Amino acid sequence: MTDFTGLAAIVTGGASGIGLATARLLHARGASVAALDLKPDGLPDGVLGVAADVTDDAQVKAAVDGVAERFGRLDVVVNNAGISAVGDVAGNSDDEWLHVLDVNVVGMVRVARHALPHLRRSPAAAIVNTCSIVAWAGLQQRVLYSASKGAVYALTLAMAADHAREGIRVNCVAPGTADTPWVDRQMNAAEDPEAARAALTGFQPTGRLVTADEVAGAIAYLASPLSGASVGTVLAVDNGMHALRLRPN
Repeated sequence: MTDFTGLAAIVTGGASGIGLATARLLHARGASVAALDLKPDGLPDGVLGVAADVTDDAQVKAAVDGVAERFGRLDVVVNNAGISAVGDVAGNSDDEWLHVLDVNVVGMVRVARHALPHLRRSPAAAIVNTCSIVAWAGLQQRVLYSASKGAVYALTLAMAADHAREGIRVNCVAPGTADTPWVDRQMNAAEDPEAARAALTGFQPTGRLVTADEVAGAIAYLASPLSGASVGTVLAVDNGMHALRLRPN
């Protein structure tokens, strides 16, 4: 028996990076897991893949209801689907602003909205949103992305207040720079990928990037019944980036 035995979970953006690591970990710890993604390919054995676009309300409702019917319940929702954006305040078009906010913020709203009727029947209901330290730490060329994650931070706290007395815990993780496929693409697109990666890792207090597995471990902690007193918690997984100021080597 493990902490997730008998529980059912949905992980959005579950086919790569942090989402895939989370789906794998929850399954290993006993949960029935469905990974919702645009292309739910390459999933571990035992993880159910469900194609769904979080910007399409009908697809989200069908996916959430279908998973709950398939597993006979729904206990955990990991709102992880998200996209990034690069640029200062003048660097992104209105269309890009609307698209990023639609995916990163309203996408979470859609999933939570359709999950609530099922979660209200669970004795161990939990929602974990993937935020970011850019919600409160200013990083260059990340205005749009930071705005979306600031909204996720506020959304998490408001949802936690709304649903705590229903027995639905809402929390979020705030990763720093994680070693994910998206970061790899950004580094590979640089003029000197090796130098870009060295600069990025050198900026970390620990001298390395956060791993997807480390973020997944934090998500699993907040989703687990073992963290039943964690409500409205924002858990940073960032190598100390937001809190530490180390002298140069």
